[in-house]
Amino acid sequence: MRLFLKVLFALIFCFMVWGNVNAALHQSLFTGMHINPEVTRQFNESPWAVATLYDAYCGFITFFVWVCFKERSLGARILWFILIMALGNIAMSAYMLIQLFKLKCEEPLTDLVLKRNPVAA
Repeated sequence: MRLFLKVLFALIFCFMVWGNVNAALHQSLFTGMHINPEVTRQFNESPWAVATLYDAYCGFITFFVWVCFKERSLGARILWFILIMALGNIAMSAYMLIQLFKLKCEEPLTDLVLKRNPVAA
């Protein structure tokens, strides 16, 4: 199961990085919305587009609540909040990979979810 999770989150991470780099090479995120105001208007008026964004960011916040449980330092919580809100699933899959590789072989997989990270010195 550990190997499966490592492969799964590595694939998610790679797929999301590839998708974002590919999109950025074709069009800048910041200029994309200003190139064609009609496309921006259509996006903003599409209930499914707006619902998808709400869904994504509610998922990011849900994941971040768990990160707050895992991370004891305020600095780590702030850093991960910024990364998750800015990078979404790229940051989330990276966080999962970090946690999976920190888990010792003798520790049960439930520690991945339930065990808090030690306080940084």
